[in-house]
Amino acid sequence: MNGILYLIPNFLGECSTEKVLPSFNTSVINNIKHFIVEDIRTTRRFLKKVNKSIDIDQLTFFELNQHTDLQNISYYIEPLLKGNDIGIISEAGCPAVADPGALIVDLAQQKNIKVVPLVGPSSILLALMASGFNGQSFAFEGYLPIDNDKRIKRLKVLESRIYNEKQTQIFIETPYRNNKIVQDFITHCRPTTKLCIASEITTDNEFIKTKPLSVWKNSLPDLNKKPTIFLLYK
Repeated sequence: MNGILYLIPNFLGECSTEKVLPSFNTSVINNIKHFIVEDIRTTRRFLKKVNKSIDIDQLTFFELNQHTDLQNISYYIEPLLKGNDIGIISEAGCPAVADPGALIVDLAQQKNIKVVPLVGPSSILLALMASGFNGQSFAFEGYLPIDNDKRIKRLKVLESRIYNEKQTQIFIETPYRNNKIVQDFITHCRPTTKLCIASEITTDNEFIKTKPLSVWKNSLPDLNKKPTIFLLYK
């Protein structure tokens, strides 16, 4: 009998375990000996925060990130085929959403292995909930192109969907480029288009505000190196 693949949400920032993770997650973690993670060091800190008594040395970790040779990841799920459960843990938030863990979930589905997503914080959904924007139709775009011309062209296309399809557009950016993406919104989108900035969600420094771009132009917060979600709507 195959094991179960658990998708284990991580913290979005510094906060208490009780604030964002149900106790059931801890009970699941305590019974897993194999984990697929983006970074072993940060995962060790996460596990110790969830359960101080956990014996890290008795656990097996497989790293899945930009340095992983994807040709060889099929062996990551071998413990599942031997009846052992595996947990996937992202660096922040929910695994397999804007996260390489989706590759493992795909393998598990192909092998008819049971996949169980656990409850936890998703910066994308939390930001959407608090934005006041359309939650019936929305698209997570992820990162805009780095090339300036392609970036502007793509942004124009997505803004047109706001007005033509009434679809909320959601973005993330590398934290040190946060201030740049806001300037792109202000420069290349309509002044009446609304921007929701959702920064450091679930932490003591949480900031979530929605304003037209014409208003943001004169009252921008400093978002440098702060985990942030950006949402645009009309």
